[in-house]
Amino acid sequence: MKSIIENINKIFDHRVRLGIMSALMVNDYVDFNSLKELLGVTDGNLASHLKSLEKEKYIHIHKEFIGKKPNTKYSSTKLGTLEFKKHINALEQLIKGRL
Repeated sequence: MKSIIENINKIFDHRVRLGIMSALMVNDYVDFNSLKELLGVTDGNLASHLKSLEKEKYIHIHKEFIGKKPNTKYSSTKLGTLEFKKHINALEQLIKGRL
């Protein structure tokens, strides 16, 4: 039998990445400034965590211009959604004591 702890994904250990994915799970997309405000982090800190999620192919980046201003939006990929759900399910099982 596979251990529940094997489904806990190290990528989601950090609260900022957990917050990013949580926001993306309930929205089709979220823009950079909204994520920054929601999570209360700096530009550099958020960018670093977004890069980590992008490297794993858990998020997709949508870049566009609104007028002359750049606007970057993020969405969860199918892989990101699957892995995040597995992670949350494993945490729920641990909390419920179902090892």
